[in-house]
Amino acid sequence: MSTVQIVEHDRERPPAIRAVPVRRPGRWIATGLAVAVVAVIVYSVVTNPAFQWDVVGRYFTAEAVLNGLVNTLWLTAVALVGGFLLGTLLAVMRLSGSPVLAMISRLYVWFFRSTPLMVQLLFWYNISLLYPRLFGFDTRNLISGLMAAVIGLVLYEAAQAAEIVRAGILSVDPGQREAANALGLSRTRVIWRIVLPQAMRAIVPPMGNQTIGLLKGTAIVSTIAVHDLLFAVQLIYNQNYQIVPLLLVATLWYMILTTLLGIPQYYLERHYAKGTDGEMPPTPAQRLRRRFAGGAR
Repeated sequence: MSTVQIVEHDRERPPAIRAVPVRRPGRWIATGLAVAVVAVIVYSVVTNPAFQWDVVGRYFTAEAVLNGLVNTLWLTAVALVGGFLLGTLLAVMRLSGSPVLAMISRLYVWFFRSTPLMVQLLFWYNISLLYPRLFGFDTRNLISGLMAAVIGLVLYEAAQAAEIVRAGILSVDPGQREAANALGLSRTRVIWRIVLPQAMRAIVPPMGNQTIGLLKGTAIVSTIAVHDLLFAVQLIYNQNYQIVPLLLVATLWYMILTTLLGIPQYYLERHYAKGTDGEMPPTPAQRLRRRFAGGAR
């Protein structure tokens, strides 16, 4: 094609289309109303003297509060690890070919999901009324409030984790198990090396939510006098009668901890989502790098 023909061809091109964005006044009105409501709430919380923010700041890092915070984190970690391991075993039993093991797992999950956690904690706390001696030990000395909290939380969490793990295992393509069996792998190896790593993609999101719920649910151990975060602030406001600011101290700590727990959950979900169809959205750090890189050009 000659230069003249190229110029004539360019002249024949239609002008570029100017895309006009669709106006959405309703969205702007709703956004303005939402911002106004949030601003009113924040202003009320900050300026209301009844919240006594100076008292909140004074007790936020008090020794008793921090000790209760450590116990809360310890209970959460123990219940999470113990409950997940026992729940995984229960899920494997439920899906096994043995009707006896499947029935035991089903009955366990049914029982511990059907009774309130507070009832279970009170039961373990008062186990000495049923069994004064167990395996040659005095249960009143063996089962303290902290031990009762650990046993109750682990057993309860295992029932929840069992259903989460079972659903994750069932989400794996049966062809994966068939291929592993064709290679002569044992059933245990198939479960732990083939099925569970792929099931984690479906297990991590609900298990992360369950962990956050467990962290907040540990507050119930204060009913059996375990020195957790809530029990610590209760001891303080029972002495100085500053109920609202001390409850705000506990609330702020729970908000901080649940926010921090959401970070590893986010990256675990991204890790186990590798290999799926579609591009994963960028992380906050990647967005910042792209934004600064774009601004530097």
